[in-house]
Amino acid sequence: MGEHFPAIGAPTSVGQVYLGPFYYYFITPWLLFFGLNPIGPAIGVLFFSCLYLLSNFLIVNELFDKKVAYISTCLLSFSYVLIQLSRFSWNPNLLPFFTLLTIYFFIKSLKTNRWYYYLLTGAFLSFAIQLHYLALFLIPPIGLIYLFNFKNAKKILPYLKNLLLNAVAFFVFSFPLIVFDLRHQFLNSKNFIGLFHSSSSSTSNRLVNLLDTFVSLNQFSFAIKLNGLVGAIILILLIFIFVSLVKKNKPITTFFYFFFFLLVGFSLMYTGEKLSHYFGVFYPVYFVIISYFIAFLFNSRWEKYLGFIFIIMFILTNSKQYNFLTSHGDNQLKRSKKIAQVISNNVKRAKFTVTALPEKYSDSTYRYYLEIWNKRAIEKDSLVKADELFVVCEKTCPTVIGNPQWDIAYFAPTKVVGEWQVDGVKIYKLTR
Repeated sequence: MGEHFPAIGAPTSVGQVYLGPFYYYFITPWLLFFGLNPIGPAIGVLFFSCLYLLSNFLIVNELFDKKVAYISTCLLSFSYVLIQLSRFSWNPNLLPFFTLLTIYFFIKSLKTNRWYYYLLTGAFLSFAIQLHYLALFLIPPIGLIYLFNFKNAKKILPYLKNLLLNAVAFFVFSFPLIVFDLRHQFLNSKNFIGLFHSSSSSTSNRLVNLLDTFVSLNQFSFAIKLNGLVGAIILILLIFIFVSLVKKNKPITTFFYFFFFLLVGFSLMYTGEKLSHYFGVFYPVYFVIISYFIAFLFNSRWEKYLGFIFIIMFILTNSKQYNFLTSHGDNQLKRSKKIAQVISNNVKRAKFTVTALPEKYSDSTYRYYLEIWNKRAIEKDSLVKADELFVVCEKTCPTVIGNPQWDIAYFAPTKVVGEWQVDGVKIYKLTR
């Protein structure tokens, strides 16, 4: 652990495209501060999730007014999806915070034309993309609006210098991943391009997927399942509002630009099952747009009651998804540590490896504890033959010897020399 400076991050769940290493850099100080306890990064995510709510209030208050700031922050605070994302460590969980800051610094760069806002826009755009590739769809609206602004810029040369700073900051903070791609014959770029080919579909299917994406966004944002027709009506209404605002240089127009580019980009790129964390880049934009219009209700004595009803209903529907209030944790860390301890106590050879027949979790948690205890297993992708194999079976395993899983088949065990049970999980020690 720590012998290589990470140039890449985690692979995506589709297409084996590697993210940048920013999230690994983010979790490192939290791990060190908590003595390598895996709870450290989770505390880091929780801290930044709380910081996101504070940042949202301050930013929205500056760009709009206090009513929009209070409403959007209230909705974000009670959103079951955002609460879930704040409760564990994962790279997409930070995406709402970094998306909001990217958009904020972008808007400030246009308003002030100060060089450091261009620098910050490029840096935070890089961070957001390294957290999830769907943040790539922040680039088209940024590029398009910068281009419009270029035509109206009074001083072209300073503006070009600021744009150059923006690009330099982006590439500097993306540099490790760029170097990795150059050293590996553009492996990442090729896999990424392959995603677009695999996602190609007919125009009609794209329109259906566009509507399905919007319906899914609302399902996760408001904890309600919209009828397809209702979703289509709301989407058309938003399009008409956007068209009416296009020529107006207002922050809400900028948020609409981001929203529609994200929606169209997501729909074109991805046609599979829509999961809540895929929309991490949407939430900061969509909640501000919704809050902007709800705020109008509070301008009237009677209509404000409709606004209060909306917020109360939002809290009630989301509260039904607060499973953490009633469910009990499964003590994953405690159980993993106990399993790793059993393995550690029974390692007799220097060359050993660990695998799992998982129901929920992979063998990475056991390997982590073994490594920080200075008992490092042979890497999973290594062709070195181990002398001992430990198999962690979380589910019913009728047979271990002869199991077709690659780790077991490659080891080619002939006998079970040890068997233990920890909290309903069986551990087998195999040799040849």
